Amino acid sequence: MAFDHIVAGCRAMLEIVPEDSLGWRPHEKSWTLGELATHIAMIPNWTMPTLTLSEFDIDSEGGGPPQNPELGSAAELVAALDQSAATARASIESTSDETFASTWTMLVGGEPRFTMPKAVVLRSFILDHLIHHRAQLGVYLRLLDVPVPQVFGPTADFPDM
Repeated sequence: MAFDHIVAGCRAMLEIVPEDSLGWRPHEKSWTLGELATHIAMIPNWTMPTLTLSEFDIDSEGGGPPQNPELGSAAELVAALDQSAATARASIESTSDETFASTWTMLVGGEPRFTMPKAVVLRSFILDHLIHHRAQLGVYLRLLDVPVPQVFGPTADFPDM
């Protein structure tokens, strides 16, 4: 249920991403709006290697993490989130309690960064990560004067809902 709730909030945010501002960034060190929104849409894809492997190297070839596709519209962002979330949901549903309790290690260029039970990785590295970036997206939208939808309750833009 938590997964579905978090994804629904992400979907509501991605639906309103202004396509004419995908290249905008609030600071030179920040991602563009399009990069951030795409990252959110793709994070659920991390569920499958988390639940099916015992370790994953995000920089195995020395070229950095796998690159996200370039998504050029709110519709493409939502479709990517829907696809990644559906695949992740199926993976979660088919995972045993024993597998959730087993450990997973994230490697960067062969070096371990952390090892945790897969259930904790799902909660922290995937779901909390989605929440973190969804909040960033809310700030981006606010700075672009886009009304921010409700995720947990009323917002300044939708106080009566």
